[in-house]
Amino acid sequence: MRAIIPTLAVLTVAVSIPVPAPAVADDDGPFIFEQEPLTSSRVQEGKPWKEESVSLPPWPADSDLIEFKLDGEPSPFRYLIDGKHLAVGSDGVVRYTLVVESSSGARNLSFEGVRCTARGEYKIYAYGVAGKFDRVHEGWKPVSDYGDDYDRCHRSLSRYLLCVPRKFAPRPKKDMIRALQGHVGPYTNAELMSH
Repeated sequence: MRAIIPTLAVLTVAVSIPVPAPAVADDDGPFIFEQEPLTSSRVQEGKPWKEESVSLPPWPADSDLIEFKLDGEPSPFRYLIDGKHLAVGSDGVVRYTLVVESSSGARNLSFEGVRCTARGEYKIYAYGVAGKFDRVHEGWKPVSDYGDDYDRCHRSLSRYLLCVPRKFAPRPKKDMIRALQGHVGPYTNAELMSH
């Protein structure tokens, strides 16, 4: 019994000794105790997107029109884009003149823009009437996964032909022209075929 009592006394003394709080280590120490939460020096506030002012294009010449096919079922309409005035603005918007032609040859023209976002957005700036464009004031609309051929047209343009799939960025203009002409792989493929 006498051997057990001194051991308990030592344990009692060891437990009752206060342990000092960890101090911030100096430059030579192996541990660093941060006083503030870590933040990356690379993280910066994003700039809000701002649309640039837009000028209306000239009326398209037939020789500059590029016909493109919609994804999915064949359409009774022809879809064409003015390749000469197809452009990417400093705001990242791809702007183009769209021509939709019926089987009788009647045409509807619109000057539009597409944003290469995750879901895709489009905006109509003007409609073509009697050889000139009349400006309209419409907002950005989401590209629909459902709907008629007009919805399919915007889906094809924003997700495959004018924008790089899964990268949410416009293609270079020469690649847009090639994509419109059909020189791309299947719609699920993000890369251009080497033609």
